[in-house]
Order: sequence, then structure tokens, then C-alpha cells
Amino acid sequence: MERRRFLASAVGVAGLPAVEGRAARARLSATGPRDEAYWQGLAAQFDRPPDVIQLEHGNWGAMARPVGQAYARMVERVNRDTSLYARTTMGADLAGVRRGVADLLGVAPGEVALTRNATEALTTLIMGYRGLRPGDAVLYADHDYDAMQHCMAALGALRGVEAIRIALPHPASRQQLIDGYAAALAAHPNVRLLLLTHLGHRSGLVLPVAEIVRLARARGAEVIVDAAHSLGQLDFTVPQIEADFVGVNLHKWIGAPLGVGAMIVRGGRHGEFARHPAADPAEPDGIDALVHTGTIDFAAVLTVPRAIAFQNAIGAEARAARLRELRDRWVLPLREHRGIDILTPDDPRLHGAITAFRIKGSPGLADHQRLAARLLDEFRIFTVVRQGLDQGACIRVTPALANNPADCDRLAQALQALIPTRGRSAR
Repeated sequence: MERRRFLASAVGVAGLPAVEGRAARARLSATGPRDEAYWQGLAAQFDRPPDVIQLEHGNWGAMARPVGQAYARMVERVNRDTSLYARTTMGADLAGVRRGVADLLGVAPGEVALTRNATEALTTLIMGYRGLRPGDAVLYADHDYDAMQHCMAALGALRGVEAIRIALPHPASRQQLIDGYAAALAAHPNVRLLLLTHLGHRSGLVLPVAEIVRLARARGAEVIVDAAHSLGQLDFTVPQIEADFVGVNLHKWIGAPLGVGAMIVRGGRHGEFARHPAADPAEPDGIDALVHTGTIDFAAVLTVPRAIAFQNAIGAEARAARLRELRDRWVLPLREHRGIDILTPDDPRLHGAITAFRIKGSPGLADHQRLAARLLDEFRIFTVVRQGLDQGACIRVTPALANNPADCDRLAQALQALIPTRGRSAR
């Protein structure tokens, strides 16, 4: 697709009155990951920081320009109409947002509650789960997000359960991951709740969630899935990962404004979680009774359909393939570099865009901080140092649709220049 054709299609996306469904996504995702005319046109829809190659998109995703423009219009409307809007037609508009998110996830609208982020959704699920008794155990991993690990650990003191933390191998194979969880469940038959992170924020490792969910259920354990980074980075729906309890972000890889996430409880199982103490006692049981946020950024929530429409025009399959292509552009040239350990496997089932690496023989934090600083100072490439894997540090690289292959090529060239083929630290 020529650049002008993409720009024309983007104008069409900005005018969509509602979110298109899954059939439309399949129809619109025909482009390949190396169709540079198409992808460069799409990248032009994002603003980028001047004079810096931004390869750290993990905190939140940039809104595409049409989405940002829609958000500005929503801010103007909410600010102008205030309670007039809130007490008349906004309820119907918010219901439309819920339907669009449900369609994106492949679930029913009544199985979705909007939250401010995935952390809020997952905290609600973990701390509100009613199925634990003293003597039970809960299981989580070093792969999980820090705040969610803290929640799982807190269940020990609050519920009298055993909190078990396991370490995942890096790099790992799919079978190693399945076998590792199977062994942990076999060693701890009292596990009744398991936390799984679909795509980890440190290394980008993708777990075979559906297979592990089946293992857990066969042993009488329920599973909460953290899909904060996988939604929009991978091509999946909630039924495909066989999870009933899920937390997601919409302001990361879907590109909605900051402050929007969702919680999913499937199959009418909301009764297995505590109602929020601030919920109106007269409010009927349902997923909405589990979450109480007070006043939120309504303009951000009301912009979600425009963000989803923009992503639907790309297509989930095409987007995931492009992100893997960008990732491979810097990873594959460095895979055999004797001074670098790539911590994320090349199996396409086990990664998306995010990949982490470590200076070979040097798990220390200081060496990686120095290397990240040199990447920025000398090559104008921004990455981030992460900790928590095998008690060591690594550098996480997170390309997004605003990037192009030249950005990733530049990173590979910079690392080849900065890291010797032998030795333990950057020169």
C-alpha cells in the first residue's frame, strides 16, 4: 500500500462511528510484515521524540495521531458539558465502549468491567478471590509483574495460605515452561490459585497459558492471567488462552489514552470474588460490583473505541507479525554475538515485540546501566534496564509500530560497537 493510500485509510478510521468486529479485522489484515510502504505510512501516524530512537514503549503506548485528536475532542466535550452529558447520554456511550472492548477480547459485554489499568484489575482479582482457605497455597513466578507478586505474597499473611514463588528459565523452550509449572503443581498439591503473566514485562517471554491453565484446573487450581502486555502485542482472544479471570491494559499496545484497562470474569463467575466494599448494597451482583473507582477520566474511556478502530484497521495478525519482524531485525544479528546473552527465545510462540539481553558473564546492575547510558548518549537510542530475572539485570528493548527497521538495525550496530566479543562489560 502506498503511503497516501494508508493516510486515506487512516482518515476513514478516524470517522468510524463504532468499533468494527472480528470479521473486519480479518479482512483488513492482508498486508505483510515487510510491506515497508504500508508500515512507514502507519508509523507516520505517530509522533516521535526528536533526535532519539525510542525503543522503550513498555510503560504506555503512544496514541496514533487520529486517536489523540479524538481524545482532545472528548476532553473538550466532557469539560464543556460536564454533568449535562454525564446524566443524560454518557451512560449509553460507556456501554458502547464496553461492547467494543468485549468484542476485542472475544467475550461478552457482561464479562468486562472497565478499570484504570491492568494493575487495578489484577489486584481486584487476586485480593478478592474467595476460594482460598488456611493451608492452601498460591503460586506465582519471578516472570510476573512486581506489584502482582506483592499481591500474591500478601495473601500469605491475609489468608493464612502458603505463597510459593518459582523462577522461570531464561531463555526457555515451550516444553520447559509447561514442565516447570507441572513440576511446581505436583510438588505443591495444595495450590488453589495460580498467577500467570501471558507476556512478561522484563524479558518479553510468552507463556503457553492455555496449556498451563489446563494443568492447573486438572489439579483443582484456578488461574488469574495478567495480559497487560500481550493485548495488542500478540494475536489472541481470551477464549483462546482458556482463561476465565484476566486483567488487561488498553493504554499500552492498543494505544488508548492513559488510564484505561479492563477486568474480565467469564462464565458468570463474579460470585467467586468479593464485592468492592464501596459498592452500593442495592447494586445487583455482577462484575461491576467488584470494581469501584469513583470519578475517572471519562474522556480517556470514551476514546477507546477510536483506538480499537485504528488497531482493527491494521489487523491483529498483521500487527503481531510486524512487531516480531522489528524485534528480529536487531535480535537475529546478535544471536551469535559472544558478548551478549539474548534472554528471550526465537520461537515465535514465545515472544512478541519485547526482548531482553544481558552482557555475557555480567548480570550486575551497574554494567547494564552504563551500557544503557552509552546507547543513549553516543547513539541516541533509548532502552531501559530491568531487574528481577535470576537476581540479575538485563536491558529490555521494546519496538512499536512507530519504529522502522532502520531503528532496530541501528541498535544492532550500536551493540556490536559497544560490547566486545569477549569480556564481561562494555568498553
